[in-house]
Amino acid sequence: MPQRSVIDEVLRAATDRGDVPGVVAMAATRDGTCYEGAFGRRALPDGAAMTAGSVFWIASMTKAITSTAAMQLVEQGKLALDRPIADVLPELAAPQVLEGFDAAGEPKLRAAARPITLRHLITHTAGFCYDIWNPQVARYVERKEIPSIFTCQNAALMLPLAFDPGQRWEYGINIDWIGKAVERVSGRRLGDYFAEHLFGPIGMKDTGFKLTPERRARLVGMHSRGEDGVLAPMEFEMPQKPEFEMGGGGLYGTAADYLAFARVFLTEGRAEDGRQVLRSETVRLMAENAMGELNVRALPAAPPYSNEAEFFPGMVKKWGLGFMISTEAVPGGRSARSLAWAGLGNTYFWIDPAKGVAGVILMQLIPFADVKALAVFAGFEAAVYAALS
Repeated sequence: MPQRSVIDEVLRAATDRGDVPGVVAMAATRDGTCYEGAFGRRALPDGAAMTAGSVFWIASMTKAITSTAAMQLVEQGKLALDRPIADVLPELAAPQVLEGFDAAGEPKLRAAARPITLRHLITHTAGFCYDIWNPQVARYVERKEIPSIFTCQNAALMLPLAFDPGQRWEYGINIDWIGKAVERVSGRRLGDYFAEHLFGPIGMKDTGFKLTPERRARLVGMHSRGEDGVLAPMEFEMPQKPEFEMGGGGLYGTAADYLAFARVFLTEGRAEDGRQVLRSETVRLMAENAMGELNVRALPAAPPYSNEAEFFPGMVKKWGLGFMISTEAVPGGRSARSLAWAGLGNTYFWIDPAKGVAGVILMQLIPFADVKALAVFAGFEAAVYAALS
């Protein structure tokens, strides 16, 4: 790639300054990988050097993979976008909407106005939230002693809705329920389904819910940025014997693996070896607005886990069948109708079908939407497009 040194410098400078502990970034066109770089350390203060094969918790970048699995099953007629998901998940047959709390602090619930569908879940319009971004649901979780979603206990999913299905967009546990639906209709544990129908065909050898000894040897440590701006290592690991495998955020993997997944959406659903992972018409459908007049909204600040988070403030964003869709071109960067999302530990990706470019950048620190991490991401994206132009 021309100007590779410019991309290297963006990433090297960020780690040299200590803006982020370490970073792996890769980009590809329809023809294959065109850039890869690894800088900094896997862990502060003196961990091993970052390498292209370093393993990261990719968190909510798991969601696009789970959504893709669901769309494979839609192709087979085993799931349907607009039928009640209770046909598959009877646990969701009578959803309740949280309307507030009475004088004694007990939650006030009512029946939802309509059934939840797979479309609602896949577009984050079902009414499910994350308690860290919704104070009412957080109060419910505390009152009812619901375990954190990060415990991967089934009880963590037993939340009321914050609004009626289809009423608005709010980020939440929706894709964890989709993971349950994939398991229910396939008869397979989620990770086993992924391995057979996605990871195997795509060549994602280093991605999974389980930290095998070989993956653990390359694992990147998590870090937290204190109020003083200083980064420090922190203990974090997804449960290795979970009650449910977390389709909304449980995967570990490498940048190369995720880039191979992203390229499927540049190549009409084909893996690098030519195998068809999705039908071309499904790929196009997943890249279209699937939420109508509703829009993606900013995530409020939720210390210590997340800063206020909104990609491209002022731009209308939609949600497709697995991805956020930007509706305008970014000067010097991605095209209109590009697909993207991210993970809590500051992992990010984008897929630009119009220009035939995809990029992945992985870091491991919280809070999400860390200002310095976002600056590295923006610099990387701009340098990739400049090098390709």
